[in-house]
Amino acid sequence: MQLDPQDMKPVINRLKRAQGQLAAVVRMLEEGQDCQQVVHQLSAASKAVDRAGFAIISSGMQQCLTADADPADREADREAMEKLFLSLA
Repeated sequence: MQLDPQDMKPVINRLKRAQGQLAAVVRMLEEGQDCQQVVHQLSAASKAVDRAGFAIISSGMQQCLTADADPADREADREAMEKLFLSLA
């Protein structure tokens, strides 16, 4: 299953923000910043990555459910989506 690049633009933007947050975490550690602030920033980056993953899976599930595929193929796709979802949990 292919993901539509147009549908993925918000996900890409979210991941770019997370990338910036991770760069900030590295900088904060190198500068010896307060532990609480570092953990807070790291938590924000982690949540952004998780949400991006869920958005990708959600888009994949939507494509699977609306596809005109053979029911056996849809079941295989559903199982694959379930495994992907659980990998983020």
